[in-house]
Amino acid sequence: MLTAQQVHALMPDATELMSDEPEMESSLHYEQLALLVSCLEWLWRDHQDFFIGANLTVYYSREQLKNRDFRGPDFFLVKRTERKPRNSWVTWEEGGRYPSLIIELLSDSTAGVDRTTKKDLYQNHWQTREYFWFSPKTLEFCGFRLGSTGVYEAIVPTDQGWLWSQELDLYLGVRQGQLRYVDPQGQPVPTLQEFNRLEIQRAELECRRADAEAQRANTEAQRADTETQRADTETQRADTETQRADTETQRAEAEARKAEAEAQRANEAEARAVAMEMEVQRLRAQLQGRD
Repeated sequence: MLTAQQVHALMPDATELMSDEPEMESSLHYEQLALLVSCLEWLWRDHQDFFIGANLTVYYSREQLKNRDFRGPDFFLVKRTERKPRNSWVTWEEGGRYPSLIIELLSDSTAGVDRTTKKDLYQNHWQTREYFWFSPKTLEFCGFRLGSTGVYEAIVPTDQGWLWSQELDLYLGVRQGQLRYVDPQGQPVPTLQEFNRLEIQRAELECRRADAEAQRANTEAQRADTETQRADTETQRADTETQRADTETQRAEAEARKAEAEAQRANEAEARAVAMEMEVQRLRAQLQGRD
């Protein structure tokens, strides 16, 4: 009898199993799937503990391999696992982990199975905590979450028709004909291309704002220069007025000194005239006394 270790050694490496999923139905489905993958990978670009499967087979039992009963969700998320490339998802090689969230993109050929057989499988066997389906053609959108009894319960939509995902910590909602992730603030999660476009627009806006600030600063500088020139002109005018006033004062002082000198000369001339008159009278008196 073989031991468990010997049996395991005889088993092939199932991690090399290739995905066995059919092509998607239309370009709408491809675009929608690429959008879901790229947005989440960009949002979680700094995380290394998740795996996103896109149209990838999930192998969940060896009996399934024998019967070729393959099931591959259009989009699935496995959390708390290593982020690395895989050819498929083999549950017994991944510690028994199943997808924690699945999104099926309904098509004319798969919608019936997605709503019934797959839903029952994800609920009863995989016990995937959240399951959503969306039709890129008709925009039909529904979401379910495993309840406490292990049965899917419909997620109640918001007024905008968005469904909250506890696994993503995001809303899922239809915007402009596509299923998008929406953050708790109501903003769509951008793709890398959309993010780059927003960054370019933001940079252009900052450049325009910086240019406007520079122009405003230049205008203020020119205004300050004008005010300085005006102040200098006023100072020069005041200096000129002061100089003129000083000149007038000096002239007035000179005139006053001249007038004072003239008055002094007049007083001296008057004093001499008085002295001469007195001398004349004295001489006359002497002459008269001789007579």
